[in-house]
Amino acid sequence: MVALPDRILMSAEEYLVWEPTQEQRYEYWDGEVVAMSGGTRNHNRVCANFFRLLDDALADRSCEVYIVDVKVQVEPGQKYFYPDVVVTCDERDTDPQLIQFPCLIIEVLSPSTEAADRGKKFAKYRQSPTLEEYVLVQVEQPGVEVFRRSEQGKWVLSEYNFDEILRLESVDVEIAIADLYKQVQFETEASEN
Repeated sequence: MVALPDRILMSAEEYLVWEPTQEQRYEYWDGEVVAMSGGTRNHNRVCANFFRLLDDALADRSCEVYIVDVKVQVEPGQKYFYPDVVVTCDERDTDPQLIQFPCLIIEVLSPSTEAADRGKKFAKYRQSPTLEEYVLVQVEQPGVEVFRRSEQGKWVLSEYNFDEILRLESVDVEIAIADLYKQVQFETEASEN
């Protein structure tokens, strides 16, 4: 493997040609290429569960669900991010490399990404005119936060616990929170065994 410099700078056009040829995934932040960190088994399981549940629920509709390896164009020529799960129901989304018109974005939180997912990324995602819901999923303990864009354009937070049903209004799907955590072992359970 070739060692890369600490900071990689390039134009968006260069990034869009270079990045698909890399073994690792990289996001793009205003000219800087940022390596994506690896996830845990719990992180991977929650992503896979969410993807599977959404993909099954949307199978007969014109929406498409993507997981981990499909980037979202947040700001053309400026920002390209890799959400954990993204849904588009927009017929304009035809680019084979990326999603431009997401209606739902899901980030599964980890200690290394939580601050960015809640802060800088969410601030940029909110600028997307097509995004209706932004979901943050905990993996250290059960808990889901959903930010929904109201009719007035304000983002409203709803929180869900393990025994509740999550209603995703953007795609008209209901998911039991417990189903998101199937086969996930939480820290307290692991330390008691």
